[in-house]
Amino acid sequence: MAAKPFRCSTCHTAPKGRWVKNRAPCGCPLPSYRITPVHPPMRPITPDYRQSSKKAVICGISYRNTEYELDGCINDANCMKYLLQTKFEFPESTIVMLTEEETDPWKKPTKRNIRNALRWLVQSCRSGDSLVFHFSGHGLQQPNLKGEELDGYDETICPVDFETQGVIVDDEINETIVRPLTQGVRLHAVMDACHSGTVLDLPFLWRTDRYGYSGWEDHRPRTGTWKGTYGGEAFCFSGCDDSQSSADTSVLSNVTSTGAMTFCFIQAIEQGDGKTYASLLQDMRQNIHQEGSKKGTQMLPTSGSQKRVIIQEPQLSASYMFDVNTLFRL
Repeated sequence: MAAKPFRCSTCHTAPKGRWVKNRAPCGCPLPSYRITPVHPPMRPITPDYRQSSKKAVICGISYRNTEYELDGCINDANCMKYLLQTKFEFPESTIVMLTEEETDPWKKPTKRNIRNALRWLVQSCRSGDSLVFHFSGHGLQQPNLKGEELDGYDETICPVDFETQGVIVDDEINETIVRPLTQGVRLHAVMDACHSGTVLDLPFLWRTDRYGYSGWEDHRPRTGTWKGTYGGEAFCFSGCDDSQSSADTSVLSNVTSTGAMTFCFIQAIEQGDGKTYASLLQDMRQNIHQEGSKKGTQMLPTSGSQKRVIIQEPQLSASYMFDVNTLFRL
């Protein structure tokens, strides 16, 4: 079988000609996989539209009666629905809830139903649409054999029936709800799961190094596979980095079990601290660090009888590099 020609991940052509250092024959720079500055911003976020349409898929899975049962995920789903309705005016009729509490069998968080809901979310999307996907549940990793992941692993989410039907891989999530986004359509994903840093496979990740420097890290596959949109905008707030775990805990709320990331996300918006993408991300990180350390309580179970605080770092990824000081809106 003949090898497929190189396709530039920037201009999407299959250029021929002489290769220059760090540049393809078409003249586009090759991905560097390094943090790059965002001054000035690469492209502004599209303006508001008065006649916008809002749709959301909210998925909370507790995995009842299993050894890996979670306590806070359905609470997360209910709280996220309330936030979307009260703060961002999402009509209840355009919010699809997938939890084990739903009586409709088509709204149980099975692999089939999650797939159908994601396809519905982007179906017939048009300029001005605001889409939201929230997932609270288990996440896993599996080896990536295509050479498209920096760490060598695909990230996955676990439907309620994942033991028999399998997981949903980041490649599929990207193809289903990221690629179809056309000009003027915005998608925000809030992913509260372990190993969820790049679970939408978006091309760019906002990274802060140990010296406090922040910038965009290039995650475009070296294979040239396009992981962006068809002109729309996709943003993802994740509960932790790909190598970390997300907490299901009662430490933060003092009332009931929640996902630490979902609780901090909602709290930052409710209290008015998360006005920009940068401040929202920073506030989430600070709350998780401060509350977890202040309580002196574990945020995830650990092996044996010893308990310790495990810190997770919420992440922000996007379909393009933008100024993170832009106002956050849904």
